Amino acid sequence: MKKITNFTFIMFIALALMLSSTNLVIAQIGVVNETGGPLTEENMGLTRPDADQLNEDHGAVETWITKWYGLDGNYENNGGFNASGPIDLMALGTNDQITDVSLSTVDGLLMTQDIDVEWPADNGGTRGWTVFEINPDEGNNMVRGGAADNFDHYAIIVIDSPEDMTSVMSPAQDDYAQIWINGEKWHNNSRWTGGAKVVDYNVEVELQKGTNVLLFRCGEGTGSAYFNLHFDDATHNAVTIYPKDATDKASFFDEIAPLTAVEAAGKLTTTWADIKRK
Repeated sequence: MKKITNFTFIMFIALALMLSSTNLVIAQIGVVNETGGPLTEENMGLTRPDADQLNEDHGAVETWITKWYGLDGNYENNGGFNASGPIDLMALGTNDQITDVSLSTVDGLLMTQDIDVEWPADNGGTRGWTVFEINPDEGNNMVRGGAADNFDHYAIIVIDSPEDMTSVMSPAQDDYAQIWINGEKWHNNSRWTGGAKVVDYNVEVELQKGTNVLLFRCGEGTGSAYFNLHFDDATHNAVTIYPKDATDKASFFDEIAPLTAVEAAGKLTTTWADIKRK
């Protein structure tokens, strides 16, 4: 009887630890309140998700992404995010060689090795590509030495996934977040969150085995100017996110070279072609 009691006690402790760990994940991620993506043509405009805002404090999360690949400056004098949000600024600056959507594919990403973005002088002029780091606690981490108001910001990560997987991404932004993965739009929220680490929508997304390109475009009006992103713990434990050790464009492409081989590029090109035919 004593052995049974000890066994029961041990099982109780194990269950308690498991539930404690589960509760910690729930506390960090919260309710998954945006599902059913990617978005369709009908809901890609300047809108908010249908789900209620969560206003979750993710301040305790340690996996906020700090290293990004993107432009070395922002699109300035955008007239406010309501005006700039529906405009494909990437197409505008590259004579349609790269678009917002194609930039979230391997083919589009590879084109940034040779193509700078050339906006009018009043909007920032010529912008090159680089690796930069942000502080997730900083309420103006998109400014990066340029204009503090009325601009659009572009940032990219590459996610190497060991398998096809359903993940949960948690963005925070001020003001207008648009997020694409592999040529498909997964999040479109034109309202700012309540703080740099406050999350309103935990978004269920699909990652494919191998290379995934994520583009986070954020439009700013006035006031705070931040963008932040993390995934659920299971995703962060399974995948590798780039830039990792890279510090500039050249070292970034050296770092992701094994992921952008012909086979991977061909796979994503097919995905992008399928989307254009819809």
